[in-house]
Amino acid sequence: MRSIVEFKGLKSDYDCGYCGLADGKASVGMWAHTMTVQDYQDLIDRGWRRSGMYVYKPVLNRTCCPQYTIRCRILDFKLSKSAKKVLKKMTRFLSKGEGEKGSGTEPMDSCNDDIGIGHPTCTSEVNIDLEKPLEIVSLEEVPKSTQVLQNSPTVSADDEKNPGQKHSSSVANDFSESFKSVPKPGRGADPTKPPCRKAKDVRRERKLKKLLQKQQCMEMADASQHQEASCDNSNILLLQHHVPQANQPKSLEEFISESLSPDAVHKLEVKLVPVSFDDPAFTESFNQSAALYSKYQMAVHHDSPDECSVSEYTRFLCQSPLQAENPPEGPESGYGSFHQQYWLDGKIIAVGVIDILPHCVSSVYFYYEPDYAFLSLGIYSAVREVAFTTELQKTVPALCYYYMGFYIHSCPKMKYKGQYHPSDLLCPETYSWEPIEMCRAKLDQSKYSRLNEDSNAEDENSLQNLNKVRILYKNTVMPYNIYRKRQKRINDEAVVQQYASLVGQACAERMVLYRS
Repeated sequence: MRSIVEFKGLKSDYDCGYCGLADGKASVGMWAHTMTVQDYQDLIDRGWRRSGMYVYKPVLNRTCCPQYTIRCRILDFKLSKSAKKVLKKMTRFLSKGEGEKGSGTEPMDSCNDDIGIGHPTCTSEVNIDLEKPLEIVSLEEVPKSTQVLQNSPTVSADDEKNPGQKHSSSVANDFSESFKSVPKPGRGADPTKPPCRKAKDVRRERKLKKLLQKQQCMEMADASQHQEASCDNSNILLLQHHVPQANQPKSLEEFISESLSPDAVHKLEVKLVPVSFDDPAFTESFNQSAALYSKYQMAVHHDSPDECSVSEYTRFLCQSPLQAENPPEGPESGYGSFHQQYWLDGKIIAVGVIDILPHCVSSVYFYYEPDYAFLSLGIYSAVREVAFTTELQKTVPALCYYYMGFYIHSCPKMKYKGQYHPSDLLCPETYSWEPIEMCRAKLDQSKYSRLNEDSNAEDENSLQNLNKVRILYKNTVMPYNIYRKRQKRINDEAVVQQYASLVGQACAERMVLYRS
C-alpha cells in the first residue's frame, strides 16, 4: 500500500474566511489519490491538513491569519469550568428534559470548522488506476556516482515566490526569558487582610472546631487517666469519621456516564461509522446526514443551497484518501476516516468527522442540528472526542493525542481552542511541539513566530537526499534521479525539491509523487 499524491504547488491571494481580507491567504497543496494513515500522521505533524481528498499546508509567514496546528495531550487532560457546565447542561436535558429547543445559541463553533473556510476548491483530472500493479525501479540499480545528492537546499513555498528572500529565526531572539507582562495599575490586594479562602474550607474548619470542643468536654467529664486515654482514642476515630474529605473532582468519564442513565427522559447514543459507501450503516444514514449538513451550513455559515448540495457534502466530508487499516495491534475500530453520529431519540442531531491515526484522533469537521444549539454541541462533541481518544489509548498506548485542527491566535473565534488543557502548538520552522502557554506572548507580539526558543534547533526531518524521492512516471515507481534521466523534456527539479522539503525526507521516500 502506497500513498500517491499529485503536487499542486502554491495557491495565494485568495479570500480569508476568518478576517474577511480579500487576497489575504496563501497555502501549498496536493491532491491525494490514496494515502496511508502513517503518511498522513507524519504530514499533519508538519502542518498539513486535509479537506476531502485535498491536502494543504498554510504558508504561515505569508497568510493574513497564520494557522498553527494544535493538539491536546489527553493523558493529562483537565476539564475546564465551561466544559463542565456544558456536560451538566446535557445531563439535565437528557435526564429531566430541562432546556428548551431553540432557546439559545452555540457560544462557539466546533473546534474543526476551520477546514476549508475560504479555501479554493481543488480537483484532479488525472485518472490513476490504483488496481493496476506498478513497476518498481529501485535506487540500487543506479550507479553510485549518481545516487547521492547530499544537503540539497530546501525550497519553501515562500522561497519559490520570492527567490531572494529567506526565513530568519531572529523572531525568537526578540523574546528572551526575562520577558514579563506588565500588570495593569491598581491597588492590589490589601496586605492587612488575610487571603481569600474557599467557602467549603471555612465550613470544614467550623465543623472541625465543633468536634474538638465536643472532645474537650468529654475529656473533662472523665475522672480517670485511663478513661481519658480511652476517650482520646475514640474521639480520634470520631474525628476521622466525621471530618469531611476534600471533594474529588469528577472525571470526564463520570460526567458522560451521568448523562446516559437508562431512566433518562431522552436517549443519546454516539455511533462510530466508517466513511465508506460499502458500509451499510454509512449508506443507510447518508441521506439524513447530508440533509443535516445542508441545514447546518445554511443556518450557521449562511451558505447557498448550491454550496451545500449532496455532491458538495460528498466531496467535502465523505471522500477521504485514507486507506482503512486494521492491524492486530491497532484499535478495534481500525485506522482511517469515520463519522461519529450523535443519535437523540432515534434521530441524528450532530455528526463529527474524524480521522483515527497511529498517534492521534484528528478532528476534521463537526456539524449539528441548529435547533439544538442551546446544548453547545460544538463544545460537547470536542469533549466526547477527547473521551473517545482516551478509550482508544487504553488499547493503543501510542494513540495519546487529540488534534483540533488549527489554532489562530489573531482570530477570536478560533483562539478558544487553547482552553483545552494541556495543549501544544507546532513550530512552523522546526516542527517541534511547544506548550501553548509558552507561545502566547510571542503571538501577541507577532502573528507569525518561530515558536521554538532554541535558536540552534532545526527541522530533523528536512530534505537531505533528493535522489531518494519516489516518483510515479508512466506507471513506474522510480527514484528521482532515474526519473530525471528518463524525462528529458522539462527540468522540474525545483518543483520536486519544493514538494520534498515540505513533506519531509521520510514521507518523500515513502510516498509516490505523480509526474506526467
